[in-house]
Amino acid sequence: MKKDYKKWHDRKSKIHNDKKRPFFHEREIWFASLGENVGFEQDGSGENFLRPAVILLKFNNDVAWILPLTRTDKIGKYYFKISNQSVAILSQIRLIDTKRLQYKIDTMSENNFTKLKEALIALLR
Repeated sequence: MKKDYKKWHDRKSKIHNDKKRPFFHEREIWFASLGENVGFEQDGSGENFLRPAVILLKFNNDVAWILPLTRTDKIGKYYFKISNQSVAILSQIRLIDTKRLQYKIDTMSENNFTKLKEALIALLR
C-alpha cells in the first residue's frame, strides 16, 4: 500500500507549531499521533494518525518513552498482553515529544505495568 507522507507532514507541522503538551503520567494509555512511518514501523491511523500507546517512562514534561499498542492478538517475547483488547509491541519502543499525545484513554494497574517493564527488560538482555 502506498503511503501519503505529505498528509502526515502537514499534520506533524501543526502538532509541532500549535499543540501544547498535555499533563501525563507513566502507566497511562494515550492516543498519540505517531504518523505515517517507514516499512514495519507502527503507523497511526485516521485524520490525526493516532495509535494507542502506553507511557513507559516520563523523562520530563517534554519527552517520554512509549510503547505502541495493537489490537491484534500477538504472542512471543516481542509482545506483552495488556488486556483482552490490546497488546504492547515491545520491539517498537520509541522516544516521543509529548506534543504527540492527544488524549488519555486508560491507566494500567501498577501490577500489570511492573510486569510490562519486566518483559521489556527481559527482551533487552
